[in-house]
Amino acid sequence: MLLRPFLNDAGSCASYLFGCTTHGKLAVVDAHTDLADDYLAAAAAIGAPIVAAFETHVQADHVSGLPALVERTGATAYLPEGAGVDFEHVALGDDEAVELGNTLVTAIATPGHAPAHNAYAVADRRRGDEEPWLVFSGDSLLIGDVGRPDLHVGGDARGQALVLHASLRRLLELPDHVVLYPSHYGGSVCGRGLSGNPFSSIGFERAHNALLSLADPDGFADALLADMPPRPADQESIVAANRAGTVAAPA
Repeated sequence: MLLRPFLNDAGSCASYLFGCTTHGKLAVVDAHTDLADDYLAAAAAIGAPIVAAFETHVQADHVSGLPALVERTGATAYLPEGAGVDFEHVALGDDEAVELGNTLVTAIATPGHAPAHNAYAVADRRRGDEEPWLVFSGDSLLIGDVGRPDLHVGGDARGQALVLHASLRRLLELPDHVVLYPSHYGGSVCGRGLSGNPFSSIGFERAHNALLSLADPDGFADALLADMPPRPADQESIVAANRAGTVAAPA
């Protein structure tokens, strides 16, 4: 299985090109509009097409590159059930899987940062059948932090924080060795105490992420909602573009 991270320091956004080169099936997770050309160039250099584009949720801090990838490659768009987007896509419910040759992608419903949010556990059948090797956690579990619960709801941020607490328990069911690839790192407004290291593991976060140590849902919600940073600039227009599937014009 191939994996290539793409880091965009302008907004501290992480996205990933991955998949099976044996069968020529690559995918991108949480594509950024500024990097569409880069994903395509990398796929061309590898010699395999991009056939799928996964979104963990409707992004609020940057315009998605998914519409551009779909337009330019014919890739299938995959989003969580209930994402509320206005373009053609496949809605993935909890525990539904997508096969990319030897690479198996399984959705884990992890609402809380957004009401519709999936993490994607990835297995390489050439290295352990269907045992997950890594997880793309989106904005649910971050490195040293968790996703803020207030961006996609009106006045019910506390309710979403309680939902996120339950979602994080699900991610902690994964084995410690599973590598954690979130969609943001230090500098992003989607969290408060993110590490500048963009990658971690389930086991390291279990041991060192302070918010994961809060077993009481109400105590977790209190801690998560304290001192929330400002919302992303142009959040409403970004969300509207991402729901519509707008292909961003070249800069």
